[in-house]
Amino acid sequence: MIRRATAVWKGDLKSGTGTLDTHSGSLKGVPYTFDTRFEDKHGTNPEELIAAAHAGCFAMALSAELSKAGLSADRIEATAEVTLEKVNEKPTVTKSHLKLDAHVPGAKNGQVETIASAVSQGCIISRLLKAEITLETAVHV
Repeated sequence: MIRRATAVWKGDLKSGTGTLDTHSGSLKGVPYTFDTRFEDKHGTNPEELIAAAHAGCFAMALSAELSKAGLSADRIEATAEVTLEKVNEKPTVTKSHLKLDAHVPGAKNGQVETIASAVSQGCIISRLLKAEITLETAVHV
């Protein structure tokens, strides 16, 4: 059994809230957290919840690290695609692919990518997953 899900968190970093979109529906005006029921009232599944948590955690951790570096993003869109497989008869996230599309005015060439790479491996959800985590970036300055 292999199952995959994708979640996208698009946020207004000044307020710390955004919209979380998954196949099951959307949550609007929320921080990176997630819920088990979405606006369209459909249920959700474990891989969507994990993808939602990972996308949001990555976006918020990246925002914090950019701030520490004296940068501020006008826009961050973080997408997480997770792969859930049975390992030793237990559902386990074996892979998570993060995609970043961000606009960070004033950033030096490669600066955001370097920060994002560290954050992708070090955010709380990444450390909890213990899965293979890959990152793809598109940064606009």
